[in-house]
Amino acid sequence: MEFDFILLFLDMIFLQEDGGIFGFLEANKGGLGSDDPIVKGIIPSLFAVSGFGIMLNFFNAAVRKKMVDQVKLKRIMKETRGWQKERMAAMRAKDQAKMDQLSKKSSYMNKMSMEMMQMNMRPMMITFVPLILIFYLVLPQLFSYTVAMSPIPLNVIPGDFFTLTCTVTQAADTEHVCFGKENALYLWAWYFLSSIAFSGIIMKLTKTTMGV
Repeated sequence: MEFDFILLFLDMIFLQEDGGIFGFLEANKGGLGSDDPIVKGIIPSLFAVSGFGIMLNFFNAAVRKKMVDQVKLKRIMKETRGWQKERMAAMRAKDQAKMDQLSKKSSYMNKMSMEMMQMNMRPMMITFVPLILIFYLVLPQLFSYTVAMSPIPLNVIPGDFFTLTCTVTQAADTEHVCFGKENALYLWAWYFLSSIAFSGIIMKLTKTTMGV
């Protein structure tokens, strides 16, 4: 699983449209976007938002390549995964002697795992600021609140904390940005999905994959 996927997911959680940590989206009529966007129409919006997601991924990759020692990271990943694989095999085989032997390296492996996490987190300290600026200063001016229609609801997480598409209740609310647009995909949600879709490809192209 890509570590950046986790980071981006957490970023989006805090930028969610209702009750966001900064309160911006709640004040902005329940969604991220504009009543009179500069970019109009579904097709132009889809491609433009995807473009922002791709640019962000390339920016992330460039920062990672500059700040992270890829050779050292891959060595730590290989060593950590090898130890975990051996440990799981010993547990399945109920080989107590092997488990005791591997347990002696637990402290060292935990240290390596922490170092790997720190190496992955370091670039985020730089990339998080542009992400915030794009979300709050650029996207709301360029695009409408919703940019696409989904054939099915994409709200797989229970509750209203992380909704990607407009719900039935929201579509029936005349004062909500989703009025009359059930299953419409939020602007931020399409940005999120676009970023995730291209993340793995771009990291492989730039040789900055950071799986954990």
